[in-house]
Amino acid sequence: MNPAHLIPTPDLLPVPWGWFQLLLSTTFLLHLLVMNIMLGWAIIAFCNHAFKDSIPEDNQLISRKLPFTIAFAVNFGVAPLLFLQVLYGHFMYTSSVLMAVFWLSIVGLLILAYYATYIYNLQFSRLSGLHTLISSIIALFLLIITFFFTNNMSLMIHPESWVRYFDQPDGMMLNLGDPTLLPRYLHSVLASVAVGGLALGLYHDWRKRRGSATAAANIPSAMNWFSYATIANFGIGTWYYGTLPAAIRTVTGASGAFLLGFLLLGITAVIMALIYGLQHRVRYAAGAVLGAIICMVTVRELVRRQTLAPWFSTSELEVVPQYSPLIAFLLIFAAGLSLIWWMIRLVLPNDKEVRS
Repeated sequence: MNPAHLIPTPDLLPVPWGWFQLLLSTTFLLHLLVMNIMLGWAIIAFCNHAFKDSIPEDNQLISRKLPFTIAFAVNFGVAPLLFLQVLYGHFMYTSSVLMAVFWLSIVGLLILAYYATYIYNLQFSRLSGLHTLISSIIALFLLIITFFFTNNMSLMIHPESWVRYFDQPDGMMLNLGDPTLLPRYLHSVLASVAVGGLALGLYHDWRKRRGSATAAANIPSAMNWFSYATIANFGIGTWYYGTLPAAIRTVTGASGAFLLGFLLLGITAVIMALIYGLQHRVRYAAGAVLGAIICMVTVRELVRRQTLAPWFSTSELEVVPQYSPLIAFLLIFAAGLSLIWWMIRLVLPNDKEVRS
């Protein structure tokens, strides 16, 4: 069967596709930052409990903030998921149906992980003997959710694998035959550990600049998480790049040149971030990491577009102009970001907490 016959007809757009691409990349960047902190902190907390004799101060911070990071990651994830569906809905809806059992299980897994974070937080002092178990449950559920998301993003861009549905119509299809799946997943996990460590470093640097006597001593440990995870991710990233189709790795045309350019910029930014990280220069490392993430989000989108090029291009989407919904969204989006920043300020420690 020709896989092209399995691709549904896309919906009409109210504005040119470039608007939705910009919104997709912007909102995904915001989601990615919070999601990496969420997953990275869960893994760091588990490792600290499992492989250290004493509970570090970082774990108490993570226990208090992890429920907030999950809430923010979920809410920040809604917008990019919707914009992805606007541009690639006819691919993503299909892949979601093919792996429906796993995709729908994400809701239950997320609820269980969220509930476990509140147990970890509210009973932190009473359940000291169960810290390793509880943190392992949180980390495991979040890792499984990450794998299901990675699998869906892989399955949606490989329509040639959809024909397996006729042999496996039970909604339990995983794209395990994709050579990029495992390195892509591990690349995301290690990036989360790195960003989680950097977030801890930023927190301790913030406390240090406000007069905390103990904060400076905690920065090296946090930045070691960032630095060593980043070093390991160079190997995983090389593996991931090597598994991409040769047509994508070959620099041909404007798309190939843009992909290579952003990739090299991203690698350069990561190297700078690593140098700063090893020197424990937290804010410089954070600035370099932000630049690297912006480049890698762009590379990710270019890879998706080139992988889908034989089947579809967003420039083919038909537009029926209707700009008022976009204007309304942008206004509400700006107001929502302002509200979220206000909520973040509410949960940040005040000066009294810092001095204590």
